[in-house]
Amino acid sequence: MLLSRRSLVGASALLSLSAAHAQFRVEVSGVGLTQIPFAIASFKGADAVPVDLASIVRGDLERSGQFRGVVPVVGVVLDETSRPDLAPWRERSADVLLTGSVTRLADGRFDVRFRVWDVVRLKDLGGVSLPVRPGDLRLAAHRMADYIYEKLTGEKGIFSTRIAYVTKHAGKHSLWVADADGEGGQVALSSPEPIISPAWSPAGGQLAYVSFESRKPVIYAHEIATGRRRLMANFKGSNSAPAWSPDGKALLATLTLDGSSQIYSIDVGSGAHARLTQSGSIDTEPVWDASGQTVYFVSDRGGAPQIYKMAARGGQAERVTFAGSYNTSPAISPDGKWLAYVSRIGGAFKLQLMELSSGNVTSLTDTSADESPSFAPNGKLIMYATKLQGREALMTTTLDGRIKTRLSTAQGDIREPDWGPFVP
Repeated sequence: MLLSRRSLVGASALLSLSAAHAQFRVEVSGVGLTQIPFAIASFKGADAVPVDLASIVRGDLERSGQFRGVVPVVGVVLDETSRPDLAPWRERSADVLLTGSVTRLADGRFDVRFRVWDVVRLKDLGGVSLPVRPGDLRLAAHRMADYIYEKLTGEKGIFSTRIAYVTKHAGKHSLWVADADGEGGQVALSSPEPIISPAWSPAGGQLAYVSFESRKPVIYAHEIATGRRRLMANFKGSNSAPAWSPDGKALLATLTLDGSSQIYSIDVGSGAHARLTQSGSIDTEPVWDASGQTVYFVSDRGGAPQIYKMAARGGQAERVTFAGSYNTSPAISPDGKWLAYVSRIGGAFKLQLMELSSGNVTSLTDTSADESPSFAPNGKLIMYATKLQGREALMTTTLDGRIKTRLSTAQGDIREPDWGPFVP
């Protein structure tokens, strides 16, 4: 089967990108408590390929915080049919070995084949053939990393998923879609007016976002493959903070229909809306949990912004955060165990992680301008925006805060990331 990814954005929105704009610099820092050491042998035929597959796989696995690359055996080329002598790889402390080949097919595609070896148990962990177009070679590398990650951890890998984020540069606001490692970025929408709050649909085919092109905040849903968009909320006053329901049939949004900012549910099919909060305070930033039964949101009903939760149909709200006087930007992990949010601590805005069962809170960063946390679809990483050396940047962190990755563009401020779902 041909492995392919449909164009990230519709042809009408696609911009030609210079290498400086399209590429991210990836920096991984920190040391995990337990990491699986792995090695990648030289793929047969890799020299004729325009993409460094091994570097992409290595970067993916190391960013996860659960793998550590070791120096490969120099000059050893092993394809997926090889029965390698694993002793030299054991001597280099590798627990896992990746071998493979890349072949150019008559129709211009590449056939990427690989096999994974458990060096410790001397076991073949299987392999896959991935026929791809030249433009999908990076996707093939991400799929290899996903395969290794799942075989060794039992969890699905997130390396072939996508992210969305917003940049501002030279007075222009742009909504971007990129690979999970930040590479291959393409612009879905550009505007002289602000674009904020991108939110992936659960199927990964659409992004909801807020646009100010009408001189007021209005919510649209943007179809990634075609560039078509649909007006979702243009009610009187402000329309902001969209969040999809897990089944994709509804959007949560913050509307000011009755004067104050309140949370509403909007039916995606009919556009019908229902008010969920009934306070006289500011209620905003709603998100569903994965079950679709609970909504978390921010309210100042207690005198300062704190995170609350309520049933998805509305009703009595229960306060969730108590440490600190200013807590915003809730994000719930896919398994429902963790709440990531931003807390103002001594004038600094810092990413926090709460274990919901115990209420225990951990501060994950040493930066001071964190915002917009978003969990990876397997719940093992958190992406967020922050400020480093005077400019905004994307970061990922493991849940223990030990391994962090910086993704930074060559130009422009970058913020408001959202991590997309698993897609076939």
